[in-house]
Amino acid sequence: MSEHERWQAAERLALALTEGGLQRMSARALAVFLFTGAQTVTMGEIGDRLGASAGSVSGAVKSLLSTGLIERLPAPGSRREHYRLREDAWPTLFSTQNTVVQVMLRAAEDGIAATASGDPAHERLRQMHDFYEFLLGELPGLLHRWRERNPSG
Repeated sequence: MSEHERWQAAERLALALTEGGLQRMSARALAVFLFTGAQTVTMGEIGDRLGASAGSVSGAVKSLLSTGLIERLPAPGSRREHYRLREDAWPTLFSTQNTVVQVMLRAAEDGIAATASGDPAHERLRQMHDFYEFLLGELPGLLHRWRERNPSG
């Protein structure tokens, strides 16, 4: 695969991630981390690769750091900060989804409290609640099984 084809594939992945809900620049930056041949990248390298401004790259990197997908590394002798995709990026990201699941669970609980039993909305909200309660209960076991299967991340 040529370098051009490699980065076209990275852009297609970024588009899919964007369609899946990730912000566009965060998706494109994540694609750089996934497709780079380097161990680490700097914000400047991401900006150069994507033809993006320092501000937009900075925002994307902050977003990826906050979700636990990437990590900052010490780079002795370098004046620039270096980042890499975490080895445990995907389980870490999935673990952070617990927050989203809990928010949905609380929203369902609030809706149930605001509706009467027998009301169709009440029943739909009960199903929503039951699903997210089930999902929240299953996540720890799912992540444990993944780590047993794939100890490196």
